[in-house]
Amino acid sequence: MTIEISNSRQPFLVVDADLSESRFSNVKLEKTGFKNVNMQLVSFNDVNLSEATFVDVNLSKVSISNANLAGMKINEVLVSDLFEAYQKQQGK
Repeated sequence: MTIEISNSRQPFLVVDADLSESRFSNVKLEKTGFKNVNMQLVSFNDVNLSEATFVDVNLSKVSISNANLAGMKINEVLVSDLFEAYQKQQGK
C-alpha cells in the first residue's frame, strides 16, 4: 500500500513506523528532528543540510561527493583544515 501526501503544510508525528523505500521530492523538512532512526542505504541528492547537527551518528562507509563543505566541522575541527593537513602530509 502506498500513501501519497501532496501539498500538505501540516507537521507529522511518526512513531514506531517502517517507512522503508519511501520517496521524498521537493519536500521542506526545516526544523525536523530524527531520533533513533535507521537510514542505512539512504540516498541524498540535491539536499540542503546546511546548519544541520548530527550527534551520535554512525557514518561508517558514507560517501560524500560534489559537496559544499564550507564551514563544516567534524568533532569541532573544520573539514577544510583537515583537508589542508592531509594535503601537506601527502606533499601536495
